[in-house]
Amino acid sequence: MKHEEAISVINRLNIFRDLSEYDPTLCGTIPLGIDVEQSDLDIIMEVHRFEEFKEKIQNLYGSFENFLIKIKTIRDQQTIIANFWYEGFEFELFGQSNPVHKQYAYLHMVIEQEILKQNSKLKKDIIRLKQNGYKTEPAFCKVLGLSGDSYEALIEYGKKQSYI
Repeated sequence: MKHEEAISVINRLNIFRDLSEYDPTLCGTIPLGIDVEQSDLDIIMEVHRFEEFKEKIQNLYGSFENFLIKIKTIRDQQTIIANFWYEGFEFELFGQSNPVHKQYAYLHMVIEQEILKQNSKLKKDIIRLKQNGYKTEPAFCKVLGLSGDSYEALIEYGKKQSYI
């Protein structure tokens, strides 16, 4: 199972220990069991000192395949994103100054988990859409009939359903 293999790779990389001060949390499709072949490992963190974090990430993972790090603004939040490959898995490290439990990736995962718990039959539809190129949030919005910005629509849906 990809989830068990992913956890094993994460543990060999020691990412949760090495970055523990940033509250690293695995989010996304693999914990939900809706991953597809091209799914990456999304690890979100709470970061306040971006240059210090960037230096640490470069020291730890800068030599890995396809390493790339950038700082950009997402939804009015300064964000640092690092990508690399390790033992056949693509990693995306995502840092914002918000606590992890308030970041969209975490909130989306909580909402998606509740949706799947309420209707497990949607899992097949979500996976099929993802295999056809949909990102996770747009796939959920499609099966739920939500329109507009899928990242915002899913948050609003989660609030209305009292999932978050």
